[in-house]
Amino acid sequence: MKLFKQAIVFVVLLGVAATACNRTEKAEGEKSKLKIVKGLYSFGPEMKSFTLCEDGREYWVADSVKNLELSYSNLGFEKPYEPVYVELEGYIAKSDTATVSADFDSTLVVTKVIKISKEIPDGPCAQ
Repeated sequence: MKLFKQAIVFVVLLGVAATACNRTEKAEGEKSKLKIVKGLYSFGPEMKSFTLCEDGREYWVADSVKNLELSYSNLGFEKPYEPVYVELEGYIAKSDTATVSADFDSTLVVTKVIKISKEIPDGPCAQ
């Protein structure tokens, strides 16, 4: 009976270790998908969106470092939803339909703000 209990404890500990290793691999997999994107960011009470300069695709924004919204607010706009030019590091993930508007099937998860500016450069990002 004692051997049986030890076997159960061993199996449970092995399961916990395997789960912990799997989570690390998932986090490393997301880091390998990191890329730098350039585009227009708009922020307001009901919307956080990013439009990619190169092809105009739109994404919901998840600010994982809580730095993008703060940087946007520090620009001092009188009205919400004013677009700004941004260069961000992040990765694309499938949107959670329970928390994101149905208009966005993908979410840009921001891991680093590289640049944010009221000045929108000429070229594909110019409106």
